[in-house]
Amino acid sequence: MIESILGWLTGAAPAGGEPGDALQLALAALLVEAAHSDDRSKSDQRFDSKERAVVARLLERRFKLSHADARALLSAGEREASRSAELFHLTRIINERLSFEQRIELIEMLWEVAYADGVLDKYEDSLLRRVGGLIYVPDRERGLARQRVLDRLGLDATA
Repeated sequence: MIESILGWLTGAAPAGGEPGDALQLALAALLVEAAHSDDRSKSDQRFDSKERAVVARLLERRFKLSHADARALLSAGEREASRSAELFHLTRIINERLSFEQRIELIEMLWEVAYADGVLDKYEDSLLRRVGGLIYVPDRERGLARQRVLDRLGLDATA
């Protein structure tokens, strides 16, 4: 599985590949985008270990991957996110392959990444708003997903 994702990224895999691989890569890249979105307001511009651990854990859980496979998918997601100038091609895959309920689950995953440091940055909020629109998750559902994540993480809504 990971080999085919890496092959797809490098152009070594046949066009089309496994449908699940493209979905996994798109989801990983979106999670990486969320982790990097607060970098715009920081001078050190880094994907910290706490965010990296949250993304890896979410990938493990969502796709039932081993720790090593989740880390490999995370690395592939980082490469894809750095190559990607826009979110549309990632969200197109999400829209084609995930049900409405699964897209809400993705929004919750993105909120978990955004709150990895306990604080919501304005760039993270903007990204979640844009992704929510691109994957057709209404603001109300996005807000409810945020509240569920805040409750799970034991954070205050003003965070």
